[in-house]
Amino acid sequence: MTAGEDEGSIEVEAEGETVGEAKWAALRELERRFPRLDRSSVHFTVLAEGERGLLGVGHVPARILASLSSAPLDAEARARREFGPEAPGDAAGAVRELLERVCDALGVPAVVEIDEREGELVATLSGEGLGLVIGKHGQTIDAIQYLANALVGRRGAAGTSVVVDAAGYRARRRASLEEAADRAAERAVATREPVALAPMSSVERKIVHTYLQDHAGVATESDGLEPNRYVVVRPASGG
Repeated sequence: MTAGEDEGSIEVEAEGETVGEAKWAALRELERRFPRLDRSSVHFTVLAEGERGLLGVGHVPARILASLSSAPLDAEARARREFGPEAPGDAAGAVRELLERVCDALGVPAVVEIDEREGELVATLSGEGLGLVIGKHGQTIDAIQYLANALVGRRGAAGTSVVVDAAGYRARRRASLEEAADRAAERAVATREPVALAPMSSVERKIVHTYLQDHAGVATESDGLEPNRYVVVRPASGG
């Protein structure tokens, strides 16, 4: 595989058993060099179709030339180009780009909507196949939300929290957690014994702690080690 640049253009030559394999090899090299690559901007030229040869003898690989007119710009550079050097540190734009890249990597076509509130960004994904984005017990979407918050913090918006939702998952999961918390609280009060909930993420543990913090009959604490950390609902002393 060879690569070159000429007056701003980028070219990568690659080989493969077939033209398709050669294209994938070139794309992988371009994406290694430019993680924010838009694949639709790559132009392919077939240099050789390739020949398999008889019984593997005389094999000639397929060769293609993949070219870009210029190096892809990251979000900050695009903002500077479009808005000038005083372009805002667009936290919402950064979150949108992160989510679009994640969905593209997962092969999930999703629409990203950002709702900006005071001190909070709510990013909602809609579309088909969002179960891959949510993951088992919400582990994937919680990890994405963690990355989004870290990204916003690095951009100087540490006071802004990010919530990432997909297909109404957060509301459904919150309702389920609150129902489980109610049952645990009732059991703890009735038996005067602590009740352990199933392991859950830190995001979900916070929901349970917050929901039960005003419950006069119980107190909550987290126990166990990640990734199996869980909430324990205890009867309040003197309750």
